[in-house]
Amino acid sequence: MPTAYGNFHDFCRDTGNLASTLPVCNLFDQSQAQSGASASGWGGCDLTGISLSGGRHLANLGSIVLCGLAILTTGLLLWRSERKKAAVGRREMQLFLLGYILVEICEIFSIGGFPLNGATRKAFSAVHIAAIVATLWVLMLNGFVGYQLLDDGTAVSIGLIIVSAVVLFIGTGYIALDTAFRWTGFWDSTLTGNNRAYALYTLYQLAPIVFLVIFFLLEAFLVLRILGERKPMMYLLGAALLFATGQIFQYVVSVYICSGTSGKINGGLFETLFTLLSVVTIWIFWSSITEDDWPMPTVAGSGAYQ
Repeated sequence: MPTAYGNFHDFCRDTGNLASTLPVCNLFDQSQAQSGASASGWGGCDLTGISLSGGRHLANLGSIVLCGLAILTTGLLLWRSERKKAAVGRREMQLFLLGYILVEICEIFSIGGFPLNGATRKAFSAVHIAAIVATLWVLMLNGFVGYQLLDDGTAVSIGLIIVSAVVLFIGTGYIALDTAFRWTGFWDSTLTGNNRAYALYTLYQLAPIVFLVIFFLLEAFLVLRILGERKPMMYLLGAALLFATGQIFQYVVSVYICSGTSGKINGGLFETLFTLLSVVTIWIFWSSITEDDWPMPTVAGSGAYQ
């Protein structure tokens, strides 16, 4: 039986049609980034946002503003992290925050709706996709830091995270760029129809979920079984709930918001907001388990959270 695995058509249709709030949609022929004024869209509600001169539109002003707020907020978290000199995993957490800043910068230009030329939007979209995958990989690796398999903050620990994230970033980015610009023609079959792109679907849709689940399980085990605490779980569960809420707005509710507001906004605005709140809550969770007054039992064979 055929399955919908790999298909992006319905996602692009329901998240803004011609101006989808999923960056991957900018790679396909139905998008304005790929086909310009002749773009057909996917048959959904058009996210038009606010009108500009010359018949142009700024499709996603709300997300642009929230991305700017996210960058400023994350900068503050980076500064606060730097002040926590003795915190376990400080440098590793900062790498995650830097990745999130890159994601938000790309989001402004990939799905913000600026009237850019198609090549520029496709390039930002490819980097956006790669940054999401690499940043969530870094977050997952942060889940291992508390177990002190390697001393945190060392050249080995930071180097392994950076190198592995860069490899994933380059690999994902190349596939997205090759798809968008038809360098080799290998992915051309994904550009039309149902946009069945197995590689991008696996990297962009499935892998991040796996990374997040592993991070959650690692941190939950650390808090409940090793640290013997319950309070930090409120932050961890809160972060998961906020992130899930954002995804519901993006993939389920978006089309109804778009139709109800005549294309002024859609669920992408709320996805950006709830993702920001989730990142802040993850930072609060990390901060809460690195406070000096927590009882820190020693993991066998290591000096976890000393």
